[in-house]
Formats: sequence, structure tokens, C-alpha cells
Amino acid sequence: MGDDHPGTSASVGWREWIALPDLGVAQVKAKLDTGARTSALHAFDLEEFTRDGAEWVRFSVHPWQRSQADQVVVECPVHDRRVVRSSTGHEQSRIVIRTALALRGRTITTEVTLSRRDEMGFRMLVGREALRQGFVVDASRSYLGGRPARAVRRRNLGRDGA
Repeated sequence: MGDDHPGTSASVGWREWIALPDLGVAQVKAKLDTGARTSALHAFDLEEFTRDGAEWVRFSVHPWQRSQADQVVVECPVHDRRVVRSSTGHEQSRIVIRTALALRGRTITTEVTLSRRDEMGFRMLVGREALRQGFVVDASRSYLGGRPARAVRRRNLGRDGA
């Protein structure tokens, strides 16, 4: 399914910097969550439309936590729609897209739901469907894939300042 390193697993921490190259997002801090089946991306201004007879979605992404800098506007095909239950038990219908996700030097293709994550600590949640494509989560570690330069990280100050 897009795993560039079949048969090998990369250790990752419970939070990592990832990229979404198909969406034009060079770096976003993500929480790796083995409790979530599908990955989720903070997206807003969702607008559905038809292109060549297929369902598409246009949406915006703020890759930096607590910042509107470097907003990215994305257009991509709708892969599916799903009812997703949050950790609080709230159910919500979400649009699902398929996209590339780069982590620890490998790129996989995975499903990502689009949702408003304004109040969440991370703009991206990476779930089991993505992680099972060659990643092992070490819950005691963070940023095993490295961090962007300090000047870049300062633009994305989260609760932990990392």
C-alpha cells in the first residue's frame, strides 16, 4: 500500500513532525495515536464540488498550531465518507481523502478524515491504518524523526514548545 520499505519497521515517538507532500504541507506536528483507526487532519472551509463527474473537496489547512500563518488551500478527490466517534463518544460524519504521508524518511499512502481540530493540541492525528504500514510507536519517546530548525519550530509553538 505505498510502503517504501516492505518488511521493515521504523520506530517513531508518540509525536513526530510529518509532511503531507500531495497536499503541499511541508511540515506539521502530529500525534501518533494507536487508539485511533483513521488519521485526521485539521481542515476548515470545506467546500464540496464535482469535477469530471467525481466528488471533490476544497479545504484549507493551517499547518502551525495556534497560528494562521502559511495557510494551504487544497483540492482533492473525496475517497469516502465515514461516521467517526471521538474519544468523548461524539459521532460526526467526515469526508475521507487518500494522501501521501511522509514520516521518518518513508512515504506511505493512507486515508485521512477532515475535521476541525481548533481545540486540539495537534493539527494532525496519525492513526493505526497509517502506522501499521511499517511504524512501531515508542510511547516514551518523541521526535525520533528529528525536528525542523529552531526558527521553524518557533512558528509552531505548541503547549510543550517543542
